[in-house]
Amino acid sequence: MTVTEETTPVSHYERIGGASSVKAAVELFYDKVLADPELAGYFTNVDMVGQRRHLALMLTVVLGGPNEYSGRGLAEAHQPMNIPVEHYAKVGEHLIGTLTELGVPADVLAHVHVVLGQVQDQVVAAGNQPGA
Repeated sequence: MTVTEETTPVSHYERIGGASSVKAAVELFYDKVLADPELAGYFTNVDMVGQRRHLALMLTVVLGGPNEYSGRGLAEAHQPMNIPVEHYAKVGEHLIGTLTELGVPADVLAHVHVVLGQVQDQVVAAGNQPGA
């Protein structure tokens, strides 16, 4: 082992198993979201193959993997949908639940939870923010 290998931290992405694990998480996550009657309507006219690919690329970045995402920003993609905070929270619960079910370590779950908090304002419609 070289000095570089000893001192280079392993990303969350690598720790959970890389691309195949992210893909499995995205598949299970969308199975849950599409089965949720409060959330399924958001995806009625959505290309789910493309949607799954976009989320896999975004989740890869969140977990410290390679950034190959070139799609729309979160606000641009979500603000027109007028998403209330309650639905955002449910999506977050499905994501954390999926990752937990797949055995993702607690510190990685905590990181994802923090990121969900950081991007909430970009996804939830302005008039639907807590305290708005």
